[in-house]
Amino acid sequence: MTAATHPLADALRDAEPASFWTDRSDAPESCEPLTGRATCDLLVVGGGFTGLWAAIEAKALHPALDVVLMESEQIAYGASGRNGGFISESLTHGIAHGLELWPDELDALLRLGRENLQEIEAFAAAEGIDAGLRMCGKTAVATKPHHMAQLRAAAALHRQYGEDAEILNLDEMRADVNSPTYLGGMRVRSGGGLVDPAALCWGMKAAALRRGIRIHEGTAVRGLRSAGDGVEVSTDRGSLRTSRVVLATNAYPPLLRRLRLRVLPIYDHVLVTEPLSPTALASIGWQQNQGLTDVGNQFHYYRRTPDDRILWGGYDAIYYFGNRTDAEREQRDSSHALLARQFAETFPQLEGLRFTHRWAGLIDSTSRFTPVFGTALGGRVSYSVGFTGLGVAASRFGARVALDLLTGEHTERTRLQMVQRKPVPFPPEPLRYPVVQATRAALAREDVSGHRGAWLRLLDSLGVGFNS
Repeated sequence: MTAATHPLADALRDAEPASFWTDRSDAPESCEPLTGRATCDLLVVGGGFTGLWAAIEAKALHPALDVVLMESEQIAYGASGRNGGFISESLTHGIAHGLELWPDELDALLRLGRENLQEIEAFAAAEGIDAGLRMCGKTAVATKPHHMAQLRAAAALHRQYGEDAEILNLDEMRADVNSPTYLGGMRVRSGGGLVDPAALCWGMKAAALRRGIRIHEGTAVRGLRSAGDGVEVSTDRGSLRTSRVVLATNAYPPLLRRLRLRVLPIYDHVLVTEPLSPTALASIGWQQNQGLTDVGNQFHYYRRTPDDRILWGGYDAIYYFGNRTDAEREQRDSSHALLARQFAETFPQLEGLRFTHRWAGLIDSTSRFTPVFGTALGGRVSYSVGFTGLGVAASRFGARVALDLLTGEHTERTRLQMVQRKPVPFPPEPLRYPVVQATRAALAREDVSGHRGAWLRLLDSLGVGFNS
């Protein structure tokens, strides 16, 4: 059988090279790009979750503020419209990671994360945003024997910090979601759930416009410079003078040189299937309709969509030499084929199911998996970038930190060590690429053996890690 006639090649043949979330007819019309000369009190650069929250929260704090948001493409173009649609209250990339880095502040970080997610829920309800937001928790599944010990330790830690978590044995796990690869799992019923990320972005865009925020899509910011007591901003077809700027560009090329060593752009690949028939759904179970992930450094995340497709992503996270983020990197045949093969191994009862969408989204990783915050140009520019795959909710917290930093206000948020201390920088090229590849190889070895090697232990001692 040739590669061209392999069943997996047939399953992928007609998959659209586009995000399932944004490939739809109800997308809002784009706002006009900036042309000519303009002024404002606050400019937000970036039209994903971080930028939208920054603009909306700024108007909530100061209703008379003249706020402009600029997006180089369209709202929800980047990671905010390309992720798996998971939403989590975590600000620390999980409880265990937060305990490792900030044990003295973990209680406060957990409280702030829970309050943040509750406020997102309240905002969506108040604004009438129908984004399929469901606080259904998630299940982590074990596919190797050593995963069960990890899950038991994780469940105990979740319960210690007030989460609703239980261990499922092999029979219980397969009775919930049926796969021959499952050996057990951890069901967490609190702490997050699922959302349609593009619908949330578009609902926030509408809310921003209702508040008088001026949005310019198709407007790439090319440069920032000090101009008296403000900032001069240049774009392809215009310019803008503003008092303050929030940078929310995340994985895309930063406007501040210092951020090039702080954020690593990683491409994360995703597939979505055609809708499942009732018979196909019955063969899996999955009646709680929660999100799932498997255990490991290289892991999958997957969920059902509202129209009963399966979104399947993760595992093969790719860094390109020189921090490349050009659009052609969004399609990588080998990564999508690998995902298709792993999907077939996980759900062999769905043989013949075809994929309708394939894409990649950019993860903005820092060396400690949590954002980096700071200011530039004498405090007139602030930034919040590096959410490492858990930014759907945490972006709102990050936006509020960026606004606090702009005003110089000392708040509970800005006093956190997470905010005050920056992550270890990544090395520059040409050293960066081989270091990343060596670390990926070490993580893959740990996934197979269950043992953390010398290189990973060294990174742990430095408060550094590397995964998707």
